[in-house]
Amino acid sequence: MKAPVFLLFHPILLLVPFMNIDKSKNFSEWYNEIIKEAGLCDLRYNIKGFIVIMPWAMKSINQIYDIYERELQRRGHSPAFFPSLVPEKAFLAEKEHVEGFTPEVMWVTEAGNKKLEERYALKPTGETSIYPMYALWVNGLSDLPVKIYQRGWVWRYETKATKPFVRGREFLWIEAHDVFATNPQARAQVVEDISIAKEAVWKTLGIPFIFFRRPQWDKFAGADDTFAADTLMPDGKVLQIATTHLLGQHFSRAYGIKYMNESNDAVHAWQTCYGPGISRIYAASVAVHGDNKGMVLPFCIAPVQAVIIPIMRKGGDGKVLEAAKTLLKNLSKAVRAEIDLSDQTPGFKFNRWEQRGVPMRIEIGERDLADESAILVTRDDGKKRSVKLSEIEIEIPKEGARLDARLMEKSSKLFRDALDSARNEEEMARKVDAGKMVEVPFCSEEKDGEGCAKAIKEKHSIDVRGTICSFFDSDEVTLEAKPPKAEKCVHCGKPAKARMYVSRQY
Repeated sequence: MKAPVFLLFHPILLLVPFMNIDKSKNFSEWYNEIIKEAGLCDLRYNIKGFIVIMPWAMKSINQIYDIYERELQRRGHSPAFFPSLVPEKAFLAEKEHVEGFTPEVMWVTEAGNKKLEERYALKPTGETSIYPMYALWVNGLSDLPVKIYQRGWVWRYETKATKPFVRGREFLWIEAHDVFATNPQARAQVVEDISIAKEAVWKTLGIPFIFFRRPQWDKFAGADDTFAADTLMPDGKVLQIATTHLLGQHFSRAYGIKYMNESNDAVHAWQTCYGPGISRIYAASVAVHGDNKGMVLPFCIAPVQAVIIPIMRKGGDGKVLEAAKTLLKNLSKAVRAEIDLSDQTPGFKFNRWEQRGVPMRIEIGERDLADESAILVTRDDGKKRSVKLSEIEIEIPKEGARLDARLMEKSSKLFRDALDSARNEEEMARKVDAGKMVEVPFCSEEKDGEGCAKAIKEKHSIDVRGTICSFFDSDEVTLEAKPPKAEKCVHCGKPAKARMYVSRQY
């Protein structure tokens, strides 16, 4: 009987070991191969830019959601859910926002066999669905601050080349929308948003990044300022993984979000919004930590944190199998564990679970059983050691923490080594071609600098990312960068008013 199509792509049933592709030399091929071979998604859904996320990936994505939501709730945010359809009238309320997003909006125009009287937008972001409700909820100072988030997905008619988890027309994220009485409170929230990214993305997942203040021509439509976290993929291109926006009073004026102050005056509130890209954070985790064997998942997000592989000879008496099952029962109390009882050879099983990034492999055979021990193998470095069965429940979480620490150390070094600087356009282009993210003197981060940015983009396919706000491993956050002294713009040669990082991007 022919197997169902979905089973052919189920990661448990893959029969071909992962190809040994050099990730450092051909990252794109490596990424495409691991997406397929590890069963992370199925690309055969028949709408461009839409993918089916498979269980192995979705389990890790749910862990990332949980990590981020814990950090948000710890800082006073509450979860909610808002509808995905936005009436056209509500969508059109904020002019600058509409102009920025209209080219990407997908519209619902019919229901059943009837044409709708008003179009509904599939939300490209949540402001237009959330803020009309905030206008109803906020009346006085006692109603502030509002700190609400939702987990979910949005739709954007992306015209650039799509790539699974990196860039698509439907993607997973969290969006937090906050309302305050004053501008300083809103600015403090931006700093807090940056600190949440450091906890969730760096300290937990080991993904390094720089938070930039985006130049004024590249800010979120309708915001006063945009601050965004960029990480580096192995091919030298940056991937934006989170943004926080200082919205000022643009949206509160457009949607009538006011409160009565102590003088009984109706005052427009100040707002921020925060968008961690969960799909992209997952992509970065796969890309940054993986090696030529496949994925190397951080311990905290691995769907299976430890896999048990019984090494049984033919005609054995079954004691190894029973010991492995008992170990699974005990270990499952402490970590997410699984036992591989398939008919494949031990070598095939080793390759398969390495390919899928499982942090720990536990091998148990007759010799180990006689010594009341098992062999523990760590995925990132391949090191083996014997551990007593009575101690393995305690040792696995400890080894997981050590593995995560090694991943952080490795990714931090790679990221730092990929940063550079240049003083002229030729040097800048040469270093970006070599896979670097390069800091350069630039004429302006205001609108008058956009001409130089466009020229550099057209000539070199290089994007201006912005001025530094904060590094992933630093507590310092600077929302306004200090201008450089006695330097000239790399493109136009005018006196530089900012130092900006440039790179290629996804």
